[in-house]
Amino acid sequence: MAEKFDLNEREVWDGNYAASQALRQADVDVVAAYPITPSTPIVENYGSYVANGYIDGEFIMVESEHAAMSGCIGASAAGGRVATATSSQGFALMAEVLYQASGMRLPIVLNVVNRALASPLNVSGDHSDMYLGRDSGWIQMDAFNAQEAYDLTLCAFKIGENHSVRLPVMVHQDGFTTSHTAQNTYPLTDEAAAKFVGKIVPVDDMLDFSRPVTYGAQTESDWHFEHKIKQHKAIMDSRPVIDEVYAEFEKLTGREYKRVESYNMEDADVAIVALGTTVETARIAAEELKSEGIKAGIVAIRCFRPFPFDQVREALKNVKCVSVLDRSSPAGAMGAFFNEVSAALYTTASRPLVTNFIYGLGGRDFSIEEAKRIFKEQQAHADAGHITTDIQQFSGLRGPYLGFFQTKRG
Repeated sequence: MAEKFDLNEREVWDGNYAASQALRQADVDVVAAYPITPSTPIVENYGSYVANGYIDGEFIMVESEHAAMSGCIGASAAGGRVATATSSQGFALMAEVLYQASGMRLPIVLNVVNRALASPLNVSGDHSDMYLGRDSGWIQMDAFNAQEAYDLTLCAFKIGENHSVRLPVMVHQDGFTTSHTAQNTYPLTDEAAAKFVGKIVPVDDMLDFSRPVTYGAQTESDWHFEHKIKQHKAIMDSRPVIDEVYAEFEKLTGREYKRVESYNMEDADVAIVALGTTVETARIAAEELKSEGIKAGIVAIRCFRPFPFDQVREALKNVKCVSVLDRSSPAGAMGAFFNEVSAALYTTASRPLVTNFIYGLGGRDFSIEEAKRIFKEQQAHADAGHITTDIQQFSGLRGPYLGFFQTKRG
């Protein structure tokens, strides 16, 4: 692998270290950060690279995550390459400023190490914070392991800074399951990574005194609508740029990424749609079920925003039953991920049966056996021609809660 492509020898990195190495190789100018578990090592490592003279950047310690993103906005508006990282409550505190960054079209890169939102307080991983940011106007990509946390962070700079995009980008990874799990990782050489990302070419930077610009302007009913639609168009138009960057990265490394990735879907009757580390668990389960005659496939969403409705429809058009796995509390509704996938499938001619599993909240483990159980249940629905249980179920509850929400339909 290292001989064919311009890669370093194999490293053993966790997701946090992998992301921080990508920030170093991308020659980030400014990281403004406030630490929070489990994302702290990303910015902590960047700070050590600056302190030890490995890179010529600025590490700004601020008083909160709100201030961290505010500092990133100022540095990006000035024309710098800017990044930071956060999780959970820090992400929630940062949420107000996320909308400012996207509205100003600033290509900041944010590594989000996904963690449950309080209350009760929990430092382990689920996707509550990912879903909190889904309407903030940021491109959102999801890494399933440490290698992908590294790869997608490099891609994020190249995507966001493209002059036809000019939008901020989040790179998500599962808290602890990815962020603190050491795995084989094959990084690019420093030279190859720098060449791939390229130098930032600022647009409307505030330090260009020959052409004064305004950031943070106010619009009311006269132009606000048009401004937001232009922003929406920009994020939708980013799709071919994302595809082009992924294709370029594949040529450089041999590692292929797509906005929607399918496994064993060629003749699948049933499928799981998932994000994060769950994808790899489901893939193992699907392989093991082949011996039982169950044709199970997995559809993984790599790019959560812009949501790939057309590609989801195409990937699932021939299956009989689909289960969408949401790693976040539905809070009185169907899961957020389920709603998006269902909306994509509603206009298909085949209209497969769709169920929703809420799972893994607060870091609860999701096992291969549980994935197999879900696949088998979807097969039962497919054989019956209708959903035989509640549409929404809760996977992995303990004790008296185990079957509380899993009543049969009358």
